[in-house]
Parts: sequence; structure tokens; C-alpha cells
Amino acid sequence: MSNFLRFLLIICLSTCFIACDDDEPTVSSSPNTPNPPTSSDWLIPVSEVFDGGPGKDGIPSIDNPQFTNIAGGDQFLTAGDLVVGIAYNGVARAYPHEILDWHEIVNDNVGGLSVAVTYCPLTGTASGWNRVLQGGTAAGQETTFGVSGLLYNTNLIPYDRNTDSNWSQLLMQSVQGSLQGESIKIEMVVETTWETWKKLYPQTQVLSRETGFSRSYGLYPYGDYRTNDSRLLFPISKNDNRIPAKERVHGIAAEDNASAIVFDFSNFPGPLAVKQRSFNGKELVVVGSSFIDLIVSYYNELEGGADLIFDPAAEDQFPILMTDSQGNAWDVFGEAVSGPRTGQRLTPTRSCMGYFFSFGTFFPGVEINDE
Repeated sequence: MSNFLRFLLIICLSTCFIACDDDEPTVSSSPNTPNPPTSSDWLIPVSEVFDGGPGKDGIPSIDNPQFTNIAGGDQFLTAGDLVVGIAYNGVARAYPHEILDWHEIVNDNVGGLSVAVTYCPLTGTASGWNRVLQGGTAAGQETTFGVSGLLYNTNLIPYDRNTDSNWSQLLMQSVQGSLQGESIKIEMVVETTWETWKKLYPQTQVLSRETGFSRSYGLYPYGDYRTNDSRLLFPISKNDNRIPAKERVHGIAAEDNASAIVFDFSNFPGPLAVKQRSFNGKELVVVGSSFIDLIVSYYNELEGGADLIFDPAAEDQFPILMTDSQGNAWDVFGEAVSGPRTGQRLTPTRSCMGYFFSFGTFFPGVEINDE
């Protein structure tokens, strides 16, 4: 049986195994994936690392991505479909969830930036990883990432193809192998709807369905998983029920992963709004809107910028998101596009959108913003 058929079989069996409990959120291991790794040489509890079923590279990364324009994207995407966006050196690209659901990793080069878009459909988390490794014996080497087939707290564990080290997507570091303990360099990505991304970047390219693989793009492979709070396919170490498990939130992790804070769309119930508050000894600037399905965050670490007061941009200024007390205008990636600080950029946080339960289990006691 092919890895792909095994993958579909496991999803079906997992669904049958779990769907009988409709009350409180529950966690259950798939009956066909009882074989966790046996090595003790892990930074995370090896007993909590599970074999997801398809095997290494059974979910194939996209290593030669092909792109189309907005007109091409409109042929298969609707306005509300979620995409993960990157913009760098004048090049903007969107990676639809409907393709990432089936591949989880896209190795790309965007405007000269070697980046891997990593996405875990089970935790709903997307992040951009610089493909030039930063530390250890592989420092300075460019790599590609693949899907290991393993999960920790039901979250994706990529591996790098240079050293075969395993990495935790949400911890953003290598958890096993010769690069164990090394951190990945995070590149800012934006998760929002196709409609909003097109307005932000009218010249964007979009990942094509011409991936070289035969998949049912447009058909979500996990049934009602993303809307059913009682369904988790694998065990997690901690349940946090303060927010519904599958509610999409914006989570920000401290540099040492010792703490985290989440913002949900109830913090931004209408047009653009800006929150400025301290977290982990630094000043956060968080801008969002439920109207356009967008939350992004930065640290205010500009030289001489500690006294900057940010305001949401007016609707007719879009795609500008913020203005400030010095007369600057800021875009979605935190870059000043006009004003005395033109060309300067706010420091991106270590953050991503994702299902609340993932932040609750990776960062026990995660702070929920109520300001």
C-alpha cells in the first residue's frame, strides 16, 4: 500500500475512533500509530512524540513550487479562503491553505530569500523558516525541509535534509539530531483571506495547484476536524479550555519559549485597531481586524522610537495598517512606507496564527490578552 493510501486510511480510522465523544474536548491516539520514536536523545519527552502514520516524506513537501497570478488564483480560490503570505524585495506570494493541507511544507525562494513555509493542519499554525541554518556544524548551509511524519503535541515536526535533524514547528528549534537545541530563523508571514491578501498585494503570485502531485485540492482531508472542538487526533500534554480549542488566535512566544500571549479576534471586533502593551519586558504593537481576518504583531524596538504612539490607519489608506505620532505610515510587515522613518521596520515577533489549544499545550498558562 502506498504512503498516500496509508495516510487516507489512518485519517478515516482516526475519525471513526474519536467521533463518538461529543461532550468535553478529548484527546485520543490513532489506533494505527502506536510506535513513537525510541531514542532518548530528544529535547522533548520522547513518549509524547507520535508517529503520524504516512511515514517520512509520506506527506511530500513542495520543492519546486509553481505560481500563477491573481486571475489564476481566482479560478480556484474564493474570497474567504485562507492563505499564508510573504512579501520580500518587491515579490509577494500567497500559499493557500487548501494546498498546504496536503503538503505542509513549501521550500521556496522569494525575492532572494530562501524560505520554507511550514504549515501544520492539525494545529492550524503557519510560519516562515529561513532555509539557511544558523548554528551548529551546519551554520551557513542552505537546506530544504521535509515532513518527518512525527508529531509532538499534535504539531508538525519537520526535518532538515542537510543533517536529518528533527525540528519542532511551534518551539522553532531542533529537538533531535546533530542540530539539537539550535533555533531556526523565523521570517514573518501573514495569514489572512485571499480577498484581503489581494488588496494588500495586487501584484501577488499565488501557489498553483500544478504541484507535480495528484491531490484533491479544495477537499479538506480531515473531515470536520477544524470545526469540531472535541476532535484531536493525537494526545496533547495539557488541555486549556479557556478559549474553544479550534478558535483561531494570534500567539506570540517569548524568545526562550518560557511564556506566550495570545490575541483573538474579540480583541479586534471591527475595523482596524491597534494594541500597545508590554510582554516579556518588551513593548508589543499588535494590529488587527475581524472585518478583514488579520492580526499581526511587532516589537517597538526602533532607535528613538520608544515614545511612538500607533493608531489604526483610516479605511481609505489601506493597505496602510498604521500611522504614528511622528507622521509615519506602516504596512502589514511593519515597514514604514512613508514619513521620516521610511524604510525602517518594526521587529517582527515570534508569532503565528493557530488553534488556541496548540498554544495552551505548548505554553502552559499562556496569557490571554484582555486589555
